[in-house]
Amino acid sequence: MKNKSMQKANPKRNLRKAQHQSRPGIEHKMQPVPETENEAVKATNKLLGKVAVITGGDSGIGRAVALLFAKEGADIAIIYLNEHKDANDTKIIVEKKYGRKCLLLSGDISKEVFCRSAVQKVKKKFSSIDIFVNNAAIHYESKGLGDISTAHLIKTFATNVYSMFWLTKAALPFMKKGSSIINTASVTAYRGSGGLIDYAATKGAIVSFTRSLSANLVEKGIRVNAVAPGPIWTPLIVSSFKGSKVASFGSDVPMKRAGEPSEVAPAYLFLAGEDASYITGQVIHPNGGEIING
Repeated sequence: MKNKSMQKANPKRNLRKAQHQSRPGIEHKMQPVPETENEAVKATNKLLGKVAVITGGDSGIGRAVALLFAKEGADIAIIYLNEHKDANDTKIIVEKKYGRKCLLLSGDISKEVFCRSAVQKVKKKFSSIDIFVNNAAIHYESKGLGDISTAHLIKTFATNVYSMFWLTKAALPFMKKGSSIINTASVTAYRGSGGLIDYAATKGAIVSFTRSLSANLVEKGIRVNAVAPGPIWTPLIVSSFKGSKVASFGSDVPMKRAGEPSEVAPAYLFLAGEDASYITGQVIHPNGGEIING
């Protein structure tokens, strides 16, 4: 008999249609709209009084994390590119539904100047930072190495990797003992991806960055961990792929489906709170059952 919880995770998943959007993708235009909240889970105030910064928190995994953190008592700062309606929709839920503060900061994290400016604005608004989630990323599908232009290569690394250095470096002076940094890696960091060579390379770099930074900050009492999702139904997918590839996305994993952002967010909550007080330099793998090393 099939696991009922697996069947119920997203009853709309079989209704996904062949679709495509321009980058960076708009969540409210997706068919169906991703599930970013699990209403059945009750709040336990695990993050009460904390301040969390989340890049890409307007939609997808970042939005699910922002909503779950707010539900658990955290004030939220969302750094996003230009998806203003998605970002404002998230802000409304954080403030109206959960009664927490929400700061929206729009800009390009592939630019160091913006990264520094965004963190300064968070500091001005909230004074300190308890949780920093480096989540935003891009990828461009390519048939082979020869098809990866220098411009796309630089843009991918600047957005996915360099931003983590710049943002974290800027945030560290405002983080204290007990704070947590969580980076979004990917299953592609472990098994690679023939069609996403540069993206997979950035995710491998993020795993090494996480492990190295955790060792560097351990004496300061700041934990650094990562989450490496498998196929998750987010705007990144409909803005990167086309046609039937979108409709069948995730069907090749053992669970035979893509995951929902709401199914990934609890991994971030675990790493952000006291339940993970003895965990640093590690990676959690919500990937639909794919067995990988690491």
